[in-house]
Amino acid sequence: MITSNLPPLLKNITCSVTGHRILLSNFDFKQLKSDLTKIIESGYSVFLTGMAQGFDTECFKALLCLKKDYPQIKICAVVPCADQEKYFSSTEKETYRFLISKADYLAREDRAYFKGCMLLRNNYLVDNCSLLYAYFNGEKRGGTYYTVKRALAHGVNINYYGE
Repeated sequence: MITSNLPPLLKNITCSVTGHRILLSNFDFKQLKSDLTKIIESGYSVFLTGMAQGFDTECFKALLCLKKDYPQIKICAVVPCADQEKYFSSTEKETYRFLISKADYLAREDRAYFKGCMLLRNNYLVDNCSLLYAYFNGEKRGGTYYTVKRALAHGVNINYYGE
């Protein structure tokens, strides 16, 4: 079960992010910041990120940059298992721990990896937001597909990277 130090969430101001671990060569950090700025300026101030490598991490970094101009935004790291970074490289582990230390809130599963923990995390992301910001290539498998599909089934609005 995911436990959290978040205050009660207001879904109408909460945006979750999901995306692939592998970013295509045309991925643009400036585009990411532009997209997130539009989301912030539309009234979202709480961001939930699943802390996976790739898009989640890039969103976290972009949100940290944007906090300078939008100090009201809060970032919640949603950690699917206690040993999420176990197979990360040493550089990735260092980045992961730095980002966790910069999170305003932490929602986490305290157990080590177990079958289904990533799905629990993805469910948490969808169940606690009114907007999902997704970096999705259309491939019909994997965690990003699952999360986008669940958001669509639950009536959560979706903004796609670059749109």
